Amino acid sequence: MAGIFLCSVKQWLIFCIISPMNWMFIPLDFRKIFIGDLSFGFAAEIIIRTLLMFSMVLLVLRLTGKKGVRQLSIFEVAIIIAMGSAAGDPMFTKDAAIFVSLIVFAAIIILYRLITFLASKSEQFEKVIEGEPLYVIEEGRFILLDDQSHTFAKDEFFAEMRQESIEHLGQIKTAILETNGKISFYYYSDEEVRYGLPIQPKKYDQRSVKIPSPGIYACTYCGTTEKLEKGPAHCPSCERNEWVKAINPTRIT
Repeated sequence: MAGIFLCSVKQWLIFCIISPMNWMFIPLDFRKIFIGDLSFGFAAEIIIRTLLMFSMVLLVLRLTGKKGVRQLSIFEVAIIIAMGSAAGDPMFTKDAAIFVSLIVFAAIIILYRLITFLASKSEQFEKVIEGEPLYVIEEGRFILLDDQSHTFAKDEFFAEMRQESIEHLGQIKTAILETNGKISFYYYSDEEVRYGLPIQPKKYDQRSVKIPSPGIYACTYCGTTEKLEKGPAHCPSCERNEWVKAINPTRIT
């Protein structure tokens, strides 16, 4: 019967696989795997390199004037990725000079300043670089879904709404997806709140393709509300046939 044994020989950890026919040794030098030819002097150099490059990244981010990741546009995220690539190698590669990365950082700063200047002068150029705000909800129903050129993660949007204490779409007059990824909500007053699609998981999961009893229901795809009778029904807006009981409580703030 074959067996596998671990045995230590000096600095080597050797897997010994024994079979009735022969012995097979598979040496694994864990010191080489985890430490390699790293010396104490180069370890100290890595610390200094890392501190310098990290400080440079923070400096460039500070120059952008942004205070959080949620404030970054797609263009600015691309800038950060470029900085990460420029800063990564000099942190731990002996042959990568820090000055070369500083040149890359300077080029990134100049490019950023140039593009932001051009964007401030041309609204069309700004739209190309930054994108445009997108209307997601109007009058209590999804409208972005009507445009097939956009991908839209409705579940993630539901999570964003729940964090704003929104219970159903009937509480929302307008919702705009900004270019930095944040969502701006404009609400109906308590007197104007209408029936809407519930977004709480337990209520939303009660959706069905058949209306169980007469009442006001919301299309689970676009949020359109209709007074329906018992039986199957199709949404007049999106032609889908999945519905859930609509609700109309006011928003609690």
